[in-house]
Amino acid sequence: MRHANITLTRFLSGDAGHPMSTRPPTALQAVLHEVAASVKTIAAALARGTLGESAHADFVAGGAVLAYSARRRKLTETASRSAGANDANSPAYQLAFDPLNCPWNADINGTAGSIFSVMRVQSQGSDAPNRALRGGASVESDGEHNGEVFGASFLQLGREQAAAGYTIYGPATILVFTLGEGTHGFTLDGDTDEFVLTHPSIRIPEDTGEIAVDASNERFWEPPVRRYVHECREGRAGCRDRDFSLRWSDALVPEVHRILMRGGLFLMPRDYRTRSAMRGRLSAVYDASPLGFLVEQAGGMATTGRERVLDAAPRAFHERMPLILGSANEVARIGRYHREHDLGIDAPFTSPLFRERSLFLPEASV
Repeated sequence: MRHANITLTRFLSGDAGHPMSTRPPTALQAVLHEVAASVKTIAAALARGTLGESAHADFVAGGAVLAYSARRRKLTETASRSAGANDANSPAYQLAFDPLNCPWNADINGTAGSIFSVMRVQSQGSDAPNRALRGGASVESDGEHNGEVFGASFLQLGREQAAAGYTIYGPATILVFTLGEGTHGFTLDGDTDEFVLTHPSIRIPEDTGEIAVDASNERFWEPPVRRYVHECREGRAGCRDRDFSLRWSDALVPEVHRILMRGGLFLMPRDYRTRSAMRGRLSAVYDASPLGFLVEQAGGMATTGRERVLDAAPRAFHERMPLILGSANEVARIGRYHREHDLGIDAPFTSPLFRERSLFLPEASV
């Protein structure tokens, strides 16, 4: 439902009634407007079916970039001055942008998305575990690791993000973001080319019966994840006393959007396939942290299984981590299973005589 035609511009400028109690700084508004302009361009290319024909398609779909062209550099300098920075070469904010997450969905005309994270640029003299880009200059990714300069300034805790969000490109183009005061959704109006507030103060139900997990990887999971999914499969016949629906679309943004709209749980846990995969499969900086921020601001939870996502400090820009997020009660249960496993109190019954079963059957309810 439209909210009195509150556009993104009015919402950010504080010119309209909305749940946020503070008006974001001008520099942060400028970054969000730049994100909005970028996703409009991506949405138009996807709608035309021409993104794959672009000479820059591999760059656009290649994953994490700092979305700064020459035009964006000028914007960043303007934003820096308006934020009270010392000079135009000291931007106040930096943007990590995954412009086309799961690009294979676009190849089959499926739902795709973008993810972004906005962080404050730490001063050169700060004691924080990161540093600003050299000279305040913006860096454009070519898909390769660009060394210390490229990623060092982004090695911040997820809870230090100034803003985070995603765009989902489907029947409608919807921009969902948080500035630390709730999670809000804006739908692109095709007639006015404006994002209009349609989903204010999104809340995720604490309980859910919908689980998104790639069950084909079960043989690679850790025991606590196997335990949880096995219980969901058993449904009413097991200890959960209710049935669950398991699904998987292999599309991160659509799955998270579904959770924000009606609740649910998303699991991409670490597994045993490769040594690096034990750290997870999703980027800590431009996937897990921004989505964790969004979900928490909507009343949900996000964890690696053993640690809150927003408390995890990445050591490299492209570092991967596991991600479990969604309805709070289910995420909390999975966290408990991991703790019980690490303490050894969930070890299955074993016996050289009876293997996994004893002579005694569990009590049946009468």
